[in-house]
Amino acid sequence: MVEAAKSGATPLEGDGKRILLILGSPKVDGFCHALADAYIQGARSRDHVVRVLKLGEMAFDPVLRGGYERGQDLEADLLEAQRQVHWAQHIVLVYPIWWGGLPALLQGFFDRVFQPGFAFRFRTPQDREWEPLLGGRSADLLVTHDQTHWRYRLRQGAPGLRQMVRCILGPCGIQTRHLEEFSPMRGSTEEQRQGWLKRAEQLGSQA
Repeated sequence: MVEAAKSGATPLEGDGKRILLILGSPKVDGFCHALADAYIQGARSRDHVVRVLKLGEMAFDPVLRGGYERGQDLEADLLEAQRQVHWAQHIVLVYPIWWGGLPALLQGFFDRVFQPGFAFRFRTPQDREWEPLLGGRSADLLVTHDQTHWRYRLRQGAPGLRQMVRCILGPCGIQTRHLEEFSPMRGSTEEQRQGWLKRAEQLGSQA
């Protein structure tokens, strides 16, 4: 389901940027939701038009059951998601790191939505490289996890960040602008969390 974070917004409204925020947590609430709300508030303060996809409220099968060699019809919510990605000039991804990587629902969203012919295309059947089809768009990543930065990046290799930037967005033509980690969540104080929310709002105002 798509939410318009600015009432009455249309794709051509005003001079603001067209922003699609994708909330990649399957939880119905939590700190990722608060970060998303703070980012939206910052973006609205600059008259940007924001639409929101909450994956936890969408109806779709996250399993790509036959790979890309066998067809799998897109559900209505995924067709709408593709329309919103095409509409957007800037994409914001807010998600938690689970087991070092993406939540299964978010991974499944990309498996199903970023299909050949939509996000990329092979030049020839034998070609190992592909042509990006979503160029001209930028992205901000707001990510939560329970590790210290040095442990997640140096000891674990930051797979949930590297995959998103280098293996999903970049090859499809989407340039990551900001990558912000909010961590460690476990044991964080209310003062820390309020500071993180202010940072998310700031990022929204800079979109």
